[in-house]
Amino acid sequence: MSKIIASAAIRGAHKIFLKAEEKYNEALEKFGPQQEVGFPNTAYYLPIIYAMTGIGVAKIEDMKRVLDICRRLIPPPVREHVALPYLAPALDAGMATFFAEEMIEAIRYLEEPDVYVANGEDPTEKTLWLGAANDVVFRKRGVEFVDGTAPGFAAIVGAAPDPQTAARIALELQEKNLYVFMCGEHRGKRFSEQLVEAGVQIGWPTRLVSFGPDIYQAVFAIGFACRVAMAFGGIKPGDFRRNLIYNKDRTYAFVLALGDVTDEWYANAAGAINWGFPVIADTPIPEVLPTGICTYEHVVSNIPHDQIVQKAVEVRGLKVQVAKVPIPVSYGPAFEGERVRGEDIFLEMGGGRTAAVEWTTSKRMEEVEDGKVEVIGPDVKDIQAGTRLYFAMVAEVAGRNFQEDFEPILERQNHHLINQAQGVMHIGQRDIAWIRISKQAVEKGFKLEHIGRIIHAKYHQDFGAIFDKVQIRIYTEEAKVREILEQARASYEYRDARVEGMTDEDTDTFYSCILCQSFAPNHVCVVSPERTGLCGAYNWLDCRAANEISPEGPNQPVQKGEVIDARLGQFKGCNEYIKKASRQKVENVSFYSLMVDPMTTCGCCECIAAVLPMCNAIMTVDRDFIDMTPCGMKFTTLAGSVGGGAQSPGFLGHSKYNITQRKFLTGDGGLLRIAWMPKRLKEELHERLKKRGEELGIPDFPDMIADETVGTTEDEVLEFLTAKGHPCLTMEALF
Repeated sequence: MSKIIASAAIRGAHKIFLKAEEKYNEALEKFGPQQEVGFPNTAYYLPIIYAMTGIGVAKIEDMKRVLDICRRLIPPPVREHVALPYLAPALDAGMATFFAEEMIEAIRYLEEPDVYVANGEDPTEKTLWLGAANDVVFRKRGVEFVDGTAPGFAAIVGAAPDPQTAARIALELQEKNLYVFMCGEHRGKRFSEQLVEAGVQIGWPTRLVSFGPDIYQAVFAIGFACRVAMAFGGIKPGDFRRNLIYNKDRTYAFVLALGDVTDEWYANAAGAINWGFPVIADTPIPEVLPTGICTYEHVVSNIPHDQIVQKAVEVRGLKVQVAKVPIPVSYGPAFEGERVRGEDIFLEMGGGRTAAVEWTTSKRMEEVEDGKVEVIGPDVKDIQAGTRLYFAMVAEVAGRNFQEDFEPILERQNHHLINQAQGVMHIGQRDIAWIRISKQAVEKGFKLEHIGRIIHAKYHQDFGAIFDKVQIRIYTEEAKVREILEQARASYEYRDARVEGMTDEDTDTFYSCILCQSFAPNHVCVVSPERTGLCGAYNWLDCRAANEISPEGPNQPVQKGEVIDARLGQFKGCNEYIKKASRQKVENVSFYSLMVDPMTTCGCCECIAAVLPMCNAIMTVDRDFIDMTPCGMKFTTLAGSVGGGAQSPGFLGHSKYNITQRKFLTGDGGLLRIAWMPKRLKEELHERLKKRGEELGIPDFPDMIADETVGTTEDEVLEFLTAKGHPCLTMEALF
């Protein structure tokens, strides 16, 4: 390793350590040793320290032990005339740098509680800085690093020469589906501020994440990678070797150093190399070209801005798959969370302002002309900015192997496929779609026809094995839209009736889903007609269709076999499959119970149910609820306890839809055991809860379910249940 780089990295580590030590002493005197510290609403303490050492820094006094480790790690400054192997000492200095910066940031949260966005994914009017990702954001975004939706991230330090260059670099990274984590400044300028100045929308939804204004916030990026390895890779805290190897092999990240590289930047760069994340700079700093820790070169410098992204991808060894669709705007998952607001709107359709419907239906082969896209009614060229139109899109699919069951599989993809076009916002599906097209997209030549071009291209790219042809018709005249709306609703009702009317007794075949075994090796989800996948993405029909589309994929048929216990939902064939698929880790699973052999959870579940012993009841909480629950744990703590493929009696991961399926927890008393859920979730499910309550003889059952407005302790919930006469109080004891 370059002696110049090693010297600078070690000097920088000393500077940052001294700052951390100073902040620790000040905090110790101001707040006392018992003051709790940490990054808000996260379950991994200070994640880099926790991942590398196993030390859970929960209080200020816990920092002393970590400071002692830093002292041992940071070597003395490099001497002028003594030859040393510089790599190992520099890497140690880099690791100590991250430990010190995490402590600095934890104390910053105490001293400046409003410096970062408290909760949410976007900057606010008060602050541009998002800080450490809370666990709601982390679990939503972190899984993308596992399933390949996001192959990695670029950690950008400093600033580009001007806002336009910054915007071009960011766009190129987005087009490669990478997240962009930003911190640090160069000569008073910051990359994230340059993007805002250039009119680029930043925040988690667009994958342009402004962590903070200083170099210290680099730890939020590295900490995110450590959390991915622990949460989704099953790597235990303190197992630093496996965590580093996991990230080197699985998280394709790199650092873009834009501007003058200071000693502190060198120290952070040395730290990143520990994880196999190389550094690419736009200035002529010394290079480290031999391979070793990183897949290829460690430090590459003096790269022009129009080449720096491609060079970074090459050096990191990242194989990027970029979907090419014939539209005049950029396209990719990075734009899926983009919003089109207010003055930026050129055209709006649906969303309650007008009717909007999307319908994918099958036709005979001779009725479909592949690639044909028609727009019937006014298009972009025919209207003024700010116009609202009615909208109906009919995708007609034909194929020798295409089945009616596949229609909703394809139709459900419309949301994220359309949303990936830059400058186009899509919300909802079916007859509650809502589309906005921005002025910027129209200026680049985007028309309604291009929505059809997206569907044609992506249907073929993603599902070409199951159909041969697709044509798209888009209608914008109100009368025709309303005609299509009625036809589509009849189709929706037919589909829903098929799923609603099915029972587990109707079939001898269930379906597995082991998609999440890449990050939870022991987890096996088995989907039945009356138990949807815990992630909410798959029902039995979806799994059957997915198996036909990809016979060797993660959705395999499972013969349920002999019924062992009908009340609990235990089946001999399912148990045999689960034991094999879990590598003998799980032997028996109950489909309808959380008390006896509950199904495992991967961590991607929409909701987690838990027992409330005093109430003789069960609560459930969805992942969007971040506050305390009556079982004494937040969702993040629950997910950390029951995720990863663990079988935890008294706890169960499940989908929102599953709550109102007839077999839900029948082994424990069924739906009438539910005593508490977040208000927002109860409102979302209100009509279905009411319908199920009526079927069970309690039509006002939703009103008997407590929520956070009633209480978040079991005592408060019990008082409410008693006043309401909740049926759980007279049911058979759970224990």
